[in-house]
Amino acid sequence: MRGMSRRRLLLSAPLLLAAPLVPGLIRPALAQGAALSARDQADLRRVEAYFNAMTTLKARFLQVAWNGASAEGTAWIWRPGRMRFDYDPPEPLLLVASHGQFMQFDRELGQPTVVPTSATPLAFLLRADLRLSGDVTVTRVERSGGFLRVTLYSSRSPAEGTLTLVLAEQPMELRQWVVVDAQRHETRVTLSQIETGGRFDSSLFEFNDPQFLEKEQMRRR
Repeated sequence: MRGMSRRRLLLSAPLLLAAPLVPGLIRPALAQGAALSARDQADLRRVEAYFNAMTTLKARFLQVAWNGASAEGTAWIWRPGRMRFDYDPPEPLLLVASHGQFMQFDRELGQPTVVPTSATPLAFLLRADLRLSGDVTVTRVERSGGFLRVTLYSSRSPAEGTLTLVLAEQPMELRQWVVVDAQRHETRVTLSQIETGGRFDSSLFEFNDPQFLEKEQMRRR
């Protein structure tokens, strides 16, 4: 059980980035944004338009932590404000964002942990009006093999690490994100079987409902 708990921690912590990180370990290069070309700026506007036009996304995900631990599951993103990552068995983790809060729930332990959604690296993706400027600093825009990679960090909290978005260009579609924390640990989340524009049951996200956690535990029995 101790080994499994350690595995859960390594899988979930980089995705949440909810715990305080060590400012002294941040790379000096993150102190300022990149000098973006006109092409870079145009591509960033395309990325903004893509996310701002998105209402829902459902996909399978593969998460690989810095130590090689991996897990799969199903992700739901419902903009603005809601997302859900439901890990496949035997991993008992469930992550849900709704109403400005982000919950991590371990179905085996029956213990939820709730932090502000703003404490997670994906929080800005859930904004009603996403902008890759202001409180978001872009450090790099790269293009290769039909993919666009945008690396960024929080202008207010640069010590928390970076987030890289990987998008297919034609048509534009989110395929992967990479989180690098202050200790330089990298976690990759890759999407497949992507569906957009579908309708979701709002009960998937309502973890403030007193019966929500009980229902989620029953789903695995």
